[in-house]
Amino acid sequence: MIYLDHAATTPVRPEVRAAMEPLLTDRFGNPSSVHTIGQQARALLDGARDTVARCLGARAEEIVFTSGGTEADNLALIGSFLARRAEGKHHLITVQTEHHAILESAEFLEELEAEVTLLPVDGSGRVDPEAVRAAIRPETFLVSVMAANNEIGTVAPLAEIAAVCREAEVPLHTDAVQGMGLLEMRVDAPYVDLLSLSAHKIYGPKGVGALYVRRGTPLKPILHGGSQERRRRGGTENIVGIVALARALELAVAERQTEAARQTALRDHLIVAIEGSVPGAVLNGDRVHRLPNNVNFSFPGLESDTLLLGLDLEGVCASSGSACAAGAVEPSHVIQAISENHARGISAVRLTVGHSTTEAEVDAAAEIVARVVARLRE
Repeated sequence: MIYLDHAATTPVRPEVRAAMEPLLTDRFGNPSSVHTIGQQARALLDGARDTVARCLGARAEEIVFTSGGTEADNLALIGSFLARRAEGKHHLITVQTEHHAILESAEFLEELEAEVTLLPVDGSGRVDPEAVRAAIRPETFLVSVMAANNEIGTVAPLAEIAAVCREAEVPLHTDAVQGMGLLEMRVDAPYVDLLSLSAHKIYGPKGVGALYVRRGTPLKPILHGGSQERRRRGGTENIVGIVALARALELAVAERQTEAARQTALRDHLIVAIEGSVPGAVLNGDRVHRLPNNVNFSFPGLESDTLLLGLDLEGVCASSGSACAAGAVEPSHVIQAISENHARGISAVRLTVGHSTTEAEVDAAAEIVARVVARLRE
């Protein structure tokens, strides 16, 4: 099989598995326990926190470990609202094309009487920093803009948005789950106040992530029941996952420049190959401001699920920008935001290269895409 779904999840690297192994056998303690085995676990937890902080250019006390990117996003939005609403801060600004973890958290906040502004994007999926400026009000408690879109790969003008937020003294959150390890993501450049990340998108295990919280940024917990994570996230720490996250992030940051350049070349090779062999294929997302690993095409006249099944039968693992709901194929909310063309929305296919992808695999995948599309159009 040719695996081109690295935006969905990645395999766990051998170095990460090696870091996890001792915690599955000898060092299994609870970090809150005072005995030797517990304190061994505490030392590993503290070391992992130091590593994550160093990779992000942060302080160790600013790192909150979570169960993944979704929880980190929920904590950022809901925790910020709970901390600020007594001050009359009840307005959230975010973007139409955000991950559902953001959009559904925003919907939940509306049930708590928060006001939400969803900013539009242009045809490539980028939000205008001046639109952010225009939307900020005295009641705004947070701006949340993802670093790079998980479906179409468009990279946000985060530095410009950060400058707008700093000028207005409004905290900025970014969902950096897709960009981590491929973009330079340090919390001081661009300057962000909260940042979400997930291990399984950077060759770590599923079920663990982190939220960076800049010192002094108001935040209330949404999980209660313990004093862990400086009382910002109750519950026994997933020490195995946290150590794995730290090792995966350390490797991703160390290899970022080399791997981003390599994946960009593969990405561009795949785009050129598909555009040259599939008539009518429409590239979704920005051609320049784009994640190094992301290729997303629409094939109007076809449906994503049919295409994906055809690709899978020929040995290519890919994914779709659409979801099956109530027995009908619904267009991706991201594609809808950049285009009102329904046919484009229901025919999107995402192909994302990764650490182990080769040029030979990209060539083979492009040939298979062309063959499957041609067969389905007959």
